[in-house]
Amino acid sequence: MRKKLIAGNWKMHGSSPSVQKLMDGIKVGAASLSHVDIAVLPPFVYLALVRDQIKNTAIQLGAQNLYLGEQGAFTGEISGAMLKDLGCEFVLVGHSERRAIFQEGLQLVAQKFQAAIMSGLTPILCVGETRDEREQGLTESIIQAQIESVIQLAGIETFAKAVIAYEPVWAIGTGLTATPEEAQAVHAFIRALILKNKVDIGGAIRILYGGSMKPENAASLLVMPDIDGGLIGGASLDAVSFLKICECAE
Repeated sequence: MRKKLIAGNWKMHGSSPSVQKLMDGIKVGAASLSHVDIAVLPPFVYLALVRDQIKNTAIQLGAQNLYLGEQGAFTGEISGAMLKDLGCEFVLVGHSERRAIFQEGLQLVAQKFQAAIMSGLTPILCVGETRDEREQGLTESIIQAQIESVIQLAGIETFAKAVIAYEPVWAIGTGLTATPEEAQAVHAFIRALILKNKVDIGGAIRILYGGSMKPENAASLLVMPDIDGGLIGGASLDAVSFLKICECAE
């Protein structure tokens, strides 16, 4: 049985006081939840602050991005080794905003995935299609290319130490959400793709839904057989909303 994972991606939000308040709320509510994994992914500058706040709790720490290698002349970048040193367990790779805004292509995403694995981090590989791609019937081919490019570079065995998040790009920040059935269909396709390469990994890998999961729709999404949790954006910035989603997963 795959344990649900709820990961809060704070994106570029927060201040020291707001982070303190948010984590105070999450810690209190999360203390009674033992059947769901909970992770928070703050901006780089608040990682140490959050790390100190979640000591002696089951809440896990993650980052939103990383660069290749352990060290080097890459001004402004952060390596997986640095994140691991700071106490991170997860790192996002290939988020739709990184792909679209920062033009991260298939090769770079695959390299970042491999860098995360080599640093001992669990990559959360984000895959998904735009609205135009969905309307053209390209959802499966787009996602297959995104996953297979990583398999080709890093190998299928590395997915035993990874998480996948399906992001219907058209549902992020738009108020739109895939129906539970639409989301399940894509999650099932992703699982079948991994199963085709390695049966035991395909059955065990956690696939999160990352398209505007909120307290109002979390239960109907999380009951689906191949949806193993959520990558939460806006709702992760409010302790009450985030915890309600965690409770649905519990």
